[in-house]
This record gives sequence, structure tokens and C-alpha cells, in this order.
Amino acid sequence: MSGSVEIFLRAMFVDNMPLTLFLGLCTFLALSRRTESAVGLGVAMIIVLGITVPLNNLIYNGFLATGALAWAGYGALDLSYLSLIAFIGVIAATVQLIEMLLDRFLPTVHASFGVFLPLLTVQCAILAGSLFMVERRYDFVDSVAFGLGSGAGFALAVVLLGALRARLAYADMPDGLRGLGIAFIMPVSCPSGLRHLHKWSRYDRNRRRKPAADPARPAADSGALGCTQCARPAGIARRNHQR
Repeated sequence: MSGSVEIFLRAMFVDNMPLTLFLGLCTFLALSRRTESAVGLGVAMIIVLGITVPLNNLIYNGFLATGALAWAGYGALDLSYLSLIAFIGVIAATVQLIEMLLDRFLPTVHASFGVFLPLLTVQCAILAGSLFMVERRYDFVDSVAFGLGSGAGFALAVVLLGALRARLAYADMPDGLRGLGIAFIMPVSCPSGLRHLHKWSRYDRNRRRKPAADPARPAADSGALGCTQCARPAGIARRNHQR
């Protein structure tokens, strides 16, 4: 049991799909513009990875691996070369089922996905979960922990990115960095980077905030009292500006 917990935590934090392995960046960047769509994508990733990885584990170990068909008299038969096709078929069926359920019960969430929900069928992060399961030789319990951990790690990363992008939408930054520009260079996993991004998002609001006027102090007249730019008497400021 402790091994399964370690696999879950490692898949969630250490071997994070988008942040460490750079998998699934297409939907990771496209659906993180709003927090609502990011949460929907995270839930979908948890469900799809939590179902497809254990199911593909049963299919691989029961039919495709070497010696899996020994019960039928074909112990030497190796069908592992069909694993990629079988994994994609299972993922496609699972995504189609989720799409039908969302369209029926949660049409708002289904509409927020747009064309990206069908693209989960061939998303590299989902397919990589099943391929890593085979490469690391997980059993059924470990594959469940790995699938749920990978989905939870993806959900955590995309929700954090969505929240940061929603906050930085009103920040004072160059036009070339708005939108996907800041998303590509955003140091999500760096605490110091998050601290600087938090200050950056507050910069525009603090810069526009003007200090309150002091009623006991009269407004300065540049012509009578002096120059408001250099705070000098009127005669000296006028001679300096004429130069």
C-alpha cells in the first residue's frame, strides 16, 4: 500500500506531466485562459487517466503481453506490438463516453471545452500514462495509483496556471507577453517566480493609485510660486528653462 501511495505522489508532484515531462501542453495552454475551463480540463484528465491506465493494464497483461494467452494454449504468442492501437482505442471510447455524459448533464462545461475534448483521444499525456505503465511494469493497483496521480498532477498544474493567467490579465506588461506569451515563460514551479509575478500583477493597480490631496496645503502655481518640476523659485526656474 505504501508503494502505491509513493507512486501516486511521485506521479502528481515529481513526474508531473505538463511541468516536468512537458506532455499535454496543447490543451494545458489552450484551456488555462479561464479558471472554470481549467478546472473542467483537470477533472476530465483525472477521470480519463484514472480509467484508461488500469483498463489498459488489464488488456495488456491479459491479452497482449508475452505469455498472457497461456491459458488458451498460446503461451509463446507475443501481441505487444498491438498495444499502441489497443491503448488508443480504449482512450477514444472513454473520451467519447465522457463527452456524451457532459453533453447530457453538464452542457456548459461541454461547451467550454469546444474542440479540445475530442482531442483528448490523441493527447500525448493520456497516451503516455498507459505507455509508462507498461514500461515501468505496474500491476493493477499501482496502475490505478499512477493514473489518478498523473491526472491529479495535471489538474493541479492547469488550475494554478489558469488562476495566475486570470490575475495577470490586468497586469501592466508588454503587449507581446500578454496571453500565451507570459504562459510560455511563466515559472509556475518556482516560488520566487510566483512572488515576482504576484508583485507584477499588483504593479499596475498601485501605479494608478494617486495619493490623497492634503486640504491644508494649497495647490502650487508654477507661474507664481515656482516650477513644479524642479521645485525652485519662479525666477530661477524660468532662467533655467530658457537656457
